[in-house]
Amino acid sequence: MYHLIYCTCPDQETAERIARQLISDKLAACVNILPGVSSIYEWQGQIEIAQEHLLLIKSQESLYATIETAIKALHPYQLPEIIAVAIERGSAEYLKWIDSCLSTD
Repeated sequence: MYHLIYCTCPDQETAERIARQLISDKLAACVNILPGVSSIYEWQGQIEIAQEHLLLIKSQESLYATIETAIKALHPYQLPEIIAVAIERGSAEYLKWIDSCLSTD
């Protein structure tokens, strides 16, 4: 099973640092960075508006816990958004490529 993991970051530098580390550690096959995401949310009783960068992380379900731990170690937010969605379908060739990029340990 494969996951698409969403994670918002405060800036490009943080987004690239997390993406590079996940790729270097063979935890993700690909990480897309979408800049200019407007986020509106409640935090500690206040409505907040922030411009963020969204990471779209492609990986295997079995690596989720390790990915979450890695993101938390690198992320400046007290409570980073880390949400995994199952990939129910995908090109067989693309999913095989994901497998070829990831750690088999």
